Amino acid sequence: MNVFLIIAIVVVVLVLLVSAVRIVKQYERGILFRLGRVVGVREPGLRMIIPVVDVLRRVSLRIITMPIQSQGIITRDNVSVDVSAVAYFRVRDAVKSVVAIENVYAAIDQIAQTTLRKVVGQHTLDETLSETDSINVDIRRILDIATLDWGVEVTLVELKDIQLPEAMKRAMARQAEAEREKRAKIISAEGESLAAAALGEASDTMMAHPLALQLRNLQSLVELGVDKNTTVVFPAPLMSTISELGAFVARENAAANTPPAPFATPPVVTSNGAEATDQ
Repeated sequence: MNVFLIIAIVVVVLVLLVSAVRIVKQYERGILFRLGRVVGVREPGLRMIIPVVDVLRRVSLRIITMPIQSQGIITRDNVSVDVSAVAYFRVRDAVKSVVAIENVYAAIDQIAQTTLRKVVGQHTLDETLSETDSINVDIRRILDIATLDWGVEVTLVELKDIQLPEAMKRAMARQAEAEREKRAKIISAEGESLAAAALGEASDTMMAHPLALQLRNLQSLVELGVDKNTTVVFPAPLMSTISELGAFVARENAAANTPPAPFATPPVVTSNGAEATDQ
C-alpha cells in the first residue's frame, strides 16, 4: 500500500509541476490572472504559475492580416458598387486587449465593415476609383479612434477590390473611347495647322520663284506616272503654261515660214548731188 501511495503522490506532484509550467513565445505576452484578477504581464520565456489558482492568457503581438469582406455600397452619386478591403493591426497593450473587450478580432472585423461602408459612401464613384489613398487614410483614422481603447493599433488599411455593375463598365468604356477620339481629333487639327503653316511658307517661296511651281507640277506628273494610272489630271497652272508654250511655238513656225523681203539696190549719188538711175 505504501508503494502505491508513494507512486500516486509522485504522479500528482508531476501533474502539478507540468500544469505549473508555461512557455511564453518571443512574439507573445502572458497576462497572469490570479483568482480572477490581473496581477501582471509575463515576458517571453519559461514561466511558473500556481496551478488552479493562476491562469495565464497568451496574447500575440504580431501584425494580423484581416480581410474585410465585400460590402455593397451606394456612392454619393447613387452608383452601387461592391468594395472589399484588407486591414493590418497589432496589439499594443496586451492587458487592454484581454480586459477591455471580449473578442478583439471579431470587434475589429465588424467595425471595419461599417467604417468601410460609411467612408466610401461619402465619395463619388470617380473619387472612389482615383482617391483610394485618401480613403484608406480616412478608414484607418476612424478605426484607430475606436481600437486604441482596446489596446490595438491599426497599421494599414487598403481597398482590395472594387466591383462595378456591367452597365457602368460599358458606360466608362464609351467615355474612355470618346476621350481618346477627342485627343485624336485635337492631334489631327494640330497637324493640319502645322501643315498649313508649312504650305504657306512653300507658297511664298514659289511666289518668289515661279519656276519652282513648274518643277513641282512636273514632279507630280512623274509620281502619277509611277502608279500607271489611265487618267492624268493636269493642274491649271500647267495647262496655261502648255498653252503659252504652244502659242510660242506657233509664232516661231509662222516667222520661219514667212518669205524674206526683196533686196533693194541703194541709189547712186553723183558728184553734183543728183541721183543716177539705171537706164
